[in-house]
Amino acid sequence: MPYPEELVRPMRLELTSAGVKELKTAAEVDTFMAEKTGTAVLIVNSVCGCAAGGARPGIKLALQSIKPTRVATVFAGQDTEAVAKVRSYMSDIPPSSPSIAVFKDGELVHFVPRHMIEGRDPKTIASELVKAFEANAVAK
Repeated sequence: MPYPEELVRPMRLELTSAGVKELKTAAEVDTFMAEKTGTAVLIVNSVCGCAAGGARPGIKLALQSIKPTRVATVFAGQDTEAVAKVRSYMSDIPPSSPSIAVFKDGELVHFVPRHMIEGRDPKTIASELVKAFEANAVAK
């Protein structure tokens, strides 16, 4: 059963207020992924503590330094159809939430699963993301 929208709204806003596009349907995910040019980041957001304490703040820090071509998020346990569609683009990777996927010209080039987020501070997560962005020619 999904969490009440009133509970997750602030967690959604934490990313959307930083310019991250929210995708709530499979069709929106397909449209986002149809653009193959540049670097795209897809974030699977969640209500867990590691999303609150590490993933969302780390993503926001990384986006202050460097901007991918496109950045979007889906919310695990809320946007079920959209999350399933995101995971279909990474079918060889076990489901993980939160998680962060970096695509270059439509190909998955970097993935940060939950176990690489848990116990890490936002600066460490941001640093890893910035390195992944730089390795894939994201503009500063």
